[in-house]
Amino acid sequence: MHFTNTLLSVLAATQVLAHPGHDVEEEALKRRTYLENAKRTDLSHCAAELRARGHEQRGVQRRQALAAENAKRGIVQRAPSDINKTHLSTADFDQNTPLHDVFAVNSSCVLSPEVTEGPYYVAGEFVRKDVTEKGAGVPLWIDIDIVDVTNCKPITNVWVEIWSCNATGVYSGVSTGANYKPAPENLKNTFLRGFQKSDADGAVQFQSIFPGHYAGRTHHVHVAVHPSATERANLTINDNTVSHLGQMYFDQDLLNRVEAIEPYASNHALWTKNAQDGLLTYALYSSDPLMQYVQLGEKLEDGVLAWLSFGVNTTYSKKAYVAATYYKDGGKAAGPGRPFM
Repeated sequence: MHFTNTLLSVLAATQVLAHPGHDVEEEALKRRTYLENAKRTDLSHCAAELRARGHEQRGVQRRQALAAENAKRGIVQRAPSDINKTHLSTADFDQNTPLHDVFAVNSSCVLSPEVTEGPYYVAGEFVRKDVTEKGAGVPLWIDIDIVDVTNCKPITNVWVEIWSCNATGVYSGVSTGANYKPAPENLKNTFLRGFQKSDADGAVQFQSIFPGHYAGRTHHVHVAVHPSATERANLTINDNTVSHLGQMYFDQDLLNRVEAIEPYASNHALWTKNAQDGLLTYALYSSDPLMQYVQLGEKLEDGVLAWLSFGVNTTYSKKAYVAATYYKDGGKAAGPGRPFM
């Protein structure tokens, strides 16, 4: 793994466009240090064992059921994740292809244990599968399963959290809006944030909206694994101890198509493509954080099902920086601090 001059140039360019005060290069270097000292950085050593245990097959069945439940006219397209080539599969899938055949091809990819912080982390969010709150955009169903990189076993009974910006690049629960302009009224919002507890296969599923873009970053969804969180009586979780903080990305061809659809097309913030995103570029040196996906109908507007398997080092934990906390009467900003991606 080499930190090349080319990559440094990409990071420097990204830093100029990132959230004010955020040092992308510092964050990528921190990730590099961790990964270089980690005993395991992906799940390649677990592939045979997970297959033998039936873990992979159950993932196929789980995603098949989710797709069948939400497909408009059947699966019509899938794409493997690779930033450097055409992302449409050479397999000939159409609406008549059995779902099992679709999901059995490259049914999982791996993501390294992560230490970079996510943007605008908000504590006190809701336990829920559907995080859409009827927001506008392309429907997105997410299927994630997490595996312990040390013993290749699914990580069960832990809280997994996702969050992302909406179709026009705005995060809920924080005091800024589009183009980083002050928007204190946004503190009361909770869209596109939520928790689910992992099942016997270490799996969780969410119903969301395909994220848009904002200046300095490509499209992405944040994911955190909380090893010791407790659900409160009001169905929220307020816990910032995490064993994984990561970001999940999408195929550039898919992003190009999404951006042609409203309301994404009306977002005039500078659009950073995958190849220009410093954090994604660095992540690709050690892992594959781009989600596999299928289109759930004849039109992209019918929705997308995306999935990812990733490894977590359960011996590692850290405190996530909390940008704000959500209470029953609304959100409260944490005060001055370092904003991040």
